Amino acid sequence: MDREIIIETKDLTKDYLDGGNVIRALKKADLKVAKGEMVAIMGPSGSGKSTLLYVLGLLHPPTSGVYLFKGKNILSYTREQQAVFRNLELGFVFQSCDLLPNSTVFENLELPLIYAEADRRQRRRKILQALDLVGLSHRVDHWSNRLSGGERQRAAIARALVNNPSLILGDEPTGQLDQKNTDIVVQQLRDLARQGFTVILVTHEDEIGAACDRVIRIRDGIVLRDEDEQTYDMACASGEERVAQL
Repeated sequence: MDREIIIETKDLTKDYLDGGNVIRALKKADLKVAKGEMVAIMGPSGSGKSTLLYVLGLLHPPTSGVYLFKGKNILSYTREQQAVFRNLELGFVFQSCDLLPNSTVFENLELPLIYAEADRRQRRRKILQALDLVGLSHRVDHWSNRLSGGERQRAAIARALVNNPSLILGDEPTGQLDQKNTDIVVQQLRDLARQGFTVILVTHEDEIGAACDRVIRIRDGIVLRDEDEQTYDMACASGEERVAQL
C-alpha cells in the first residue's frame, strides 16, 4: 500500500529583494514526501537548501506556487492559523540547539506545550515520552547548559517531538557535533522515521545523506533530482538538468 503523502508542492518559488534587484532563491520546486520518510536536501552553499526548508516550515512565505500538507492548502491559512499549524504539526531542529541556557530540560520542552495550551497535568508525561525517544528521560530536571553538546542536540530533538508533530525539519542538525554524537543523532532520527515521523534534513554531509531514504539535490534554486530515479544518470550524461518528479 502506498504511504500517505505528507507534503506536495508544485511550482514553489521564493524571491528576495536585494536593493533594486530580485533574487529568485527557489525556482518552481516540485516535491512529494511521504509519511515516515527520512529525506536529505543537499547542494552547494547558496543553492537554496535552507530556503526550501524554511518555506516548507512556513518560516518564510513562498512568493508563488502550491504547498499542500496532508492535502490541505496551508498557504491559504491566516498568519495566526499558520502559527498554530507550525506548533502542532511541525518540529524544528537547528544547528545551534537554541535551548534556553538558564532553564532545565523540562522547562525547555514545556514551552511548546504552553503555546499549544496543553493540559498542565499532562505536560510532564508528554515531556518524559519525548525525552525517552532520544534516551534522555534521566536528564529531565538537569540544567540545559550542563548537558554535553550531543545531549543538548538530543534535547532539542525531544523539544521538536513534544507536541507529536507530523514533520520534523532539521537545518544542519549535526553541524556542531563530533562524529560520535553525529552518529547517535542520525540514528535517533532514523529510528523516529521508522516510527512514522517524517524527517527532512538540510545537510552537506554525504554520510548523512546516505542514511536517509532518499536525497533531493538542489542547485541555484532548482531541484535537480531524487537519487532514487534512474533517469538522473541519463540526464547527467546528456548534460541536461531536470526537475525531479518526486
